[in-house]
Amino acid sequence: MTICNYCNTKAKLVKGDKVYPHRKDLYHLNFYYCDNGHEPAYVGCHKGTDKALGRLADSELRKAKGMAHSYFDPLWREYGLFKNRSAAYKWLSEQMDLPPKKTHIGMFDVDQCEKVRASVNEYLEENEQMIKW
Repeated sequence: MTICNYCNTKAKLVKGDKVYPHRKDLYHLNFYYCDNGHEPAYVGCHKGTDKALGRLADSELRKAKGMAHSYFDPLWREYGLFKNRSAAYKWLSEQMDLPPKKTHIGMFDVDQCEKVRASVNEYLEENEQMIKW
């Protein structure tokens, strides 16, 4: 059961056409959705399951998560500062003072997403000479 973090009620399991009516390629995917007295909030599920990929997000949180990923992902994808995604998330868990199992941008709130940005900026300033362009 997935609980909406905006109203504390059970979120509905819906198909992609509810969330992305303009994206037929997503119609078959599962999402949790809630608009119980608040802006619609939703989260996708792991493919082929009803297991949520994170917490429900309204437009503000979706924007913050996107920003956090845009700062964090290049550390391991492009810059070569970590050997893989797992190593980068291990570093992030230390920066966020969270256990590794609780360290995933999909689970973060807006403030935590901002902390990702700040932590990455600080790390890049300290390690600028190591970046592989």
